[in-house]
Amino acid sequence: MLDNAPTDKSRTKHAQLARPHGGEFGRHELAILGAPCGRIKELAARLLPLLTDTLRVAYVDADHAAADAVRNGTTPETGMLAAGANAELTDNIRFARLDVKRPLDRFSQPELLQHQSLVLINGNHFRAAQQLVILDPAKPVEKKLDRLTDVRALLIPEGVTEVPAYLRAHLGEANVPVLPLHDTAAIAQLILDEWRVAAPPLRGLVLAGGRSQRMGQDKSKLVYHGQEQRAYAAELLAPFCQDVHVSCRPDQVVELEYAGLRPLPDTFTDLGPLSGILSALRLDPNAAWLVVACDLPFLSETTLAHLVQHRQPGRLATAFQSPENEWPEPLITIWEPASYPQLLRFLSLGYSCPRKTLINSDVAVLPAPVPQELRNVNTPEEAEQVRQELE
Repeated sequence: MLDNAPTDKSRTKHAQLARPHGGEFGRHELAILGAPCGRIKELAARLLPLLTDTLRVAYVDADHAAADAVRNGTTPETGMLAAGANAELTDNIRFARLDVKRPLDRFSQPELLQHQSLVLINGNHFRAAQQLVILDPAKPVEKKLDRLTDVRALLIPEGVTEVPAYLRAHLGEANVPVLPLHDTAAIAQLILDEWRVAAPPLRGLVLAGGRSQRMGQDKSKLVYHGQEQRAYAAELLAPFCQDVHVSCRPDQVVELEYAGLRPLPDTFTDLGPLSGILSALRLDPNAAWLVVACDLPFLSETTLAHLVQHRQPGRLATAFQSPENEWPEPLITIWEPASYPQLLRFLSLGYSCPRKTLINSDVAVLPAPVPQELRNVNTPEEAEQVRQELE
């Protein structure tokens, strides 16, 4: 062994990070195969109008004309790439297109499609975590069985009456639905139903790690309802979440444990509320986090129920509109897993304000059923006024 070769001990120094679930192209991806490419694209085009009210859908395919040109040795470079540019961004009135002179590695593909809640893929060219199989005699999948890792449905064209024996043997005891290929509504409903079942679980986070400089004392320890606000907020979240954490500074961990709460110390520091949100998403990037600030003494279980009932997991987040302006309120928001890379992107650009991310992302913004409940308390005078109103 070479003296400078890495050892098992050196490899353990790497951070043990929870990784987001995902396939080749996205968190939720579905390959369509078993038919000529034109028929696959036609099915995807039929499905899109029935899916896009709920989901943000991407479609992945090969450029068949470019592939033919490569085989023929006649591939042309076009636009500014031909002039020597490494990338060309085209801002069309209705869409944007980025052409780059580089292959897409498996990390680039999900990054480019991270804002999509579902990716439909031409399975003749690319693999995906789950599959729809069309039983088209013109394109049998007998030689592609290794791609059929999680078949969600078999689609039967007109004139086909049975599932081939080789496919039945491959599927074994799996109970795979069989649907007519022409029944677009049934196929779309199956996709939507399975997507809803796979929606990320909801975990709770109380933001309580601030310095409370305007208040002059820890806001999370103020008592309006017979208990500290951090405990009161955690109890409000509990009916809606599989568990509830209290975001905190590392020096607050012990006192929170003594208080019977579940501390989540910031692993991103000095970023204000963003510290807690990012630390939660780092802990579990595959959950959605229902985040509330500790300084909302009027917040009720009814308002939280309204937010959860109107959650849109296909968006980056679901938030209430601020009662003070038209902007989303980031500190009583459901942050979906897709928000993690988006928040990090804004941080890399020098922005630590979660509201900035919401304003510039695909989010659902709801009118608050009782806007008064979104009122936060930052000063001793405001705290005293709240106590008087709650008497």
